[in-house]
Amino acid sequence: MATVKTKLNVDSDALKQIKLVAVAYSFVDRELFPNEEAYKAEKEVEDRAGQVIEEIKKLGLEAKGYPGDQYLLTNLLIDRPDVIVNLVDTVRGKDKLASTIPAFLEYTNLPFTGCGTTGMVIGSNRHLFKELLDYNKIPTPEYKFIKDLRSNTPPAFDPPYIVKLNESGGSMGIDNRAVKETVAQVLKKVEDLQGDYKIPVLVEKFIDGREITGVVFEDGKTRHVFLAEKKFRIKPDGKHEYTSIESYDDPNAAKYQLVEEELEKKLTELCAKAFEILRFTDYAKFDIRVDEKDGTPYFIDCNPNTSFGPGDQPMTEVMKMHGIEFEEILASLLSYHVKSPTRPKEI
Repeated sequence: MATVKTKLNVDSDALKQIKLVAVAYSFVDRELFPNEEAYKAEKEVEDRAGQVIEEIKKLGLEAKGYPGDQYLLTNLLIDRPDVIVNLVDTVRGKDKLASTIPAFLEYTNLPFTGCGTTGMVIGSNRHLFKELLDYNKIPTPEYKFIKDLRSNTPPAFDPPYIVKLNESGGSMGIDNRAVKETVAQVLKKVEDLQGDYKIPVLVEKFIDGREITGVVFEDGKTRHVFLAEKKFRIKPDGKHEYTSIESYDDPNAAKYQLVEEELEKKLTELCAKAFEILRFTDYAKFDIRVDEKDGTPYFIDCNPNTSFGPGDQPMTEVMKMHGIEFEEILASLLSYHVKSPTRPKEI
């Protein structure tokens, strides 16, 4: 299929008003994270922040990095940047605390890119966003929420199963042995994850079939939806296709291709609806599995502040397939927010 080119709204006059762009990113210290795996997964955000700063400078704008530590708000209030690019994924090593960043930026009326407080709270809690999708008739796989080991009882649905951390980004906790075929294996995996991370987990029905990445992006005039199919080249466990934490180290683990028109139309409507229901703003990424048996598209994950940066970030890759380079993404976001610095984040 040929690349479909889309043009984002960019206000060149608004960009000229910008004197300083702040790039806020996660403060990463090993002692803040439950294990080495979680620490390494978040450490890359420092490098990504540096890359974003360089891209901002290519637009002819001044940019400065700000670690998301206890001094972040004070430093931002002193420097008063025109726009803040929020790349903070964790606070004190916890994903669920990432919503505190947009909360105090909204409180101080500092314009920033990315999701607002409500959307971040929802998007950081798999149990909560699945409840909202269920209620609004957007397909999501059957699941069981396990708050602690007292509720670690057998799921009421058939295998295969996949066990996920309730509060985590990306594939954290999902290794090459994440898909389980028996209840006994599931109960042991739940016990191991709760022992390592000390947070609730979900046992979810694993959907065999195609995986689609859906990106929703707002440019101030249009809410765009961009789709691509993730074609796996390996099966982490030799049987099922999915993204494991180990596969991030293999650049050949998967590649993207465009989605056929009929499926694209159906998923575009569902992604736009989910974006609205979950109170997301600016941009978000959805992971969707299309059941190989009946073709039902199931939303298996969402990320309201998905990895933002040049290179091989999923959102960047998918949008590039639709003719949009990272420079255009960045210029659109910055011009939108400096033009409307008091734009409310909540929907």
